[in-house]
Amino acid sequence: MSDSRPAPESVSTLTPADRHPGEQRRRQVMGDVFVDRALAQADAFSAPLQSYVNEHAWGSTWLRDGLALKQRSLCTVAMLAALGRSQELKGHLRGAMNNGATLAELREVLLHVAPYAGAPAAIEAFRAAREWMADNGLQFEEPQP
Repeated sequence: MSDSRPAPESVSTLTPADRHPGEQRRRQVMGDVFVDRALAQADAFSAPLQSYVNEHAWGSTWLRDGLALKQRSLCTVAMLAALGRSQELKGHLRGAMNNGATLAELREVLLHVAPYAGAPAAIEAFRAAREWMADNGLQFEEPQP
């Protein structure tokens, strides 16, 4: 079956000059190292996807008013956990902390996934979070009341 929809780069409504704010927000949240690596790994096949992500996810969505960056990050963490997207989740855990979230808040978001997306999704999310924490030298300490 053939998909007759246009490719992502051909449906963009943003000009190249408009792409900059999305990439800037992406760098603000995810960090320069992460974004530089993602852009450097893009080849002729995947470069349109990077443009699409900068324009639509980081531009059209992450630049909107209505939610603070921390709230957006926590929502994103919950959705990626619910979808079982562990690799993307790890990047957005870092982004959430860059936006002011704590490990305690991230734990609560991941726990909140269990009754709505199922225990297996939450278990996978916790597994990914623990790997990410270990890779980044982070250790959870129970918050003091």
